Amino acid sequence: MPQRLRKLVGTVLMLVLVVFWALMAMALAQGRVTELHWALQTVCYVLLGSLWVLPAALIIRWMERPDKKPDRT
Repeated sequence: MPQRLRKLVGTVLMLVLVVFWALMAMALAQGRVTELHWALQTVCYVLLGSLWVLPAALIIRWMERPDKKPDRT
């Protein structure tokens, strides 16, 4: 897959990831997290707010891979 197409697909995947993550985090925060101790709530909010970076980094790494050079035989 050429890099240009990977960037298009990766951009769409990133948008889907951010929307899905935000909805999932919001549902968890409204449901279970509100019943926890304030210190655990803080940890949960920090984790929910920052863990989306890991899959996003994998997508960006995949998007930025250079194209394979054709074999000259």
